Amino acid sequence: MRTTRIFCTSIVLILFSLMTLAQPRLTVFVVVDGMTQENLNSLRPHWSNGGLYKLMEEAYQTTAVFKHQVYGGQETMATLMTGTTPNNHGIMADNYYDRSNSLYPIQSILHDDKNDGIGTSLHLSPRSITSTTITDEWRMAYGVNSKIYAVGLQPEATILMAGHGANACCWIDDIHLKWATTNFYPEGLPTAADNMNVRQSVNSILSNEWKPSMNIESYPLPLTSQIRIPFSYSLDKVFFNSPASNSQVIDLALELQASHQLGNDHTPDLLVLQLNTISPNAESDMITTIEQTDLYLGINKDLGRLFTELNQRIGRDNYQMLVVGRPIKGYSLETMRMANIPIKHFNTDRVAALVGAYLIAAYGHEKWVLGAHGPFVYLNRLLIEKKGLSLEAIQRQVANFIMEFEGMKIAYPIHDAVLSDEKISVYRRHAGDVYFKLQDNWILDSDESTTFDHVIQQEPIIPVLFWSHSTKYFPDHKINATEIKSLISPME
Repeated sequence: MRTTRIFCTSIVLILFSLMTLAQPRLTVFVVVDGMTQENLNSLRPHWSNGGLYKLMEEAYQTTAVFKHQVYGGQETMATLMTGTTPNNHGIMADNYYDRSNSLYPIQSILHDDKNDGIGTSLHLSPRSITSTTITDEWRMAYGVNSKIYAVGLQPEATILMAGHGANACCWIDDIHLKWATTNFYPEGLPTAADNMNVRQSVNSILSNEWKPSMNIESYPLPLTSQIRIPFSYSLDKVFFNSPASNSQVIDLALELQASHQLGNDHTPDLLVLQLNTISPNAESDMITTIEQTDLYLGINKDLGRLFTELNQRIGRDNYQMLVVGRPIKGYSLETMRMANIPIKHFNTDRVAALVGAYLIAAYGHEKWVLGAHGPFVYLNRLLIEKKGLSLEAIQRQVANFIMEFEGMKIAYPIHDAVLSDEKISVYRRHAGDVYFKLQDNWILDSDESTTFDHVIQQEPIIPVLFWSHSTKYFPDHKINATEIKSLISPME
């Protein structure tokens, strides 16, 4: 028995050793908001060095498509990190309608009263994610000795990158302009982030101006312009949409690598980063201003700096980097109009009002509708139950009613919606009572300041660049966005 136990233990150790030797010591996963393959291709001739240049020259490359409904919110980040669709991972968009909160019904999709913020007033956690993320699988595969960190610009995006299994995550709080986090993670705010806060790394640059980083005539002409318009912004007005914010992410990533020695032992570590290419007042993911070009130039420089530092610190054979885009705005309305495509708006508040009036006419003067948010109508379930009415019958009645609205493609009672179409972004816990889908080229609109955005692009495509010495199979054809996770997940 003792011999058998020793033999089994030896086999496990050998298998673990082979697994860790096959995996680079450090994997860096970079998600770039708004980055498109078209923009990379158009700017490639203007780079002679830098990180994006290196990736375009040396990385495995393909594109990926989002086949589920995309609103330009956190549903895409969740899909990248979980390898599945909103029906499964539970993240439909940036926010949802909370029936139980009559004063503030619109809540962050990751809102969680059980967790406090550190350096922020937000109460957020990854508990709403109902599928395993890359970070979770990393933790399960490599155990407590693996070091996993996520650094980003937005709280929800950063927490989605961190998943449940990270040591810590950090984002820049938009009120205090300091690194912040949630106390969900065991490490809290890492010392490296706290040190940058003490040095006031963000506040110290806010008085600077963001101006073109090279001669104005050197910029390629934007897509919808025949002239190059110089720009100048004060960073305290546009920090999160400037190259300076991306530089701060890379600065903290390098400090975390140094302080925690990421990639310096044989247990694989993971670093997940969020960068941004969306400039102030941008209406498209496509380059329409030289500010957007300047953001790409800054990312090229910052990723080049990351490559250089990692080469020196851990050696080029000991890490790999996966860089992908993420659709935020899609095509601009101007781009659509240039093709003579009519764009129309569909107001959800008007839907709620009309459905409310319809149900009053049918059942009496009561508040039958709580509201509408995104592609959902939320009924007053307590009232319907109190009156002894059939919720299912009223759901179907409302779906049939709004099917008559201009711009409506299909409307379902929520149970039918969940079962009918894998491509729709529906998760039962946060969904309303009736789901509707608009015809192509219609945009969800609202009187509220917080609403669903909408990417006017069918099945948006993103670039995928994988710089690695690994012999792991890399697809040479367009893939589904749900497949990106498998490129670096140790459990796939």
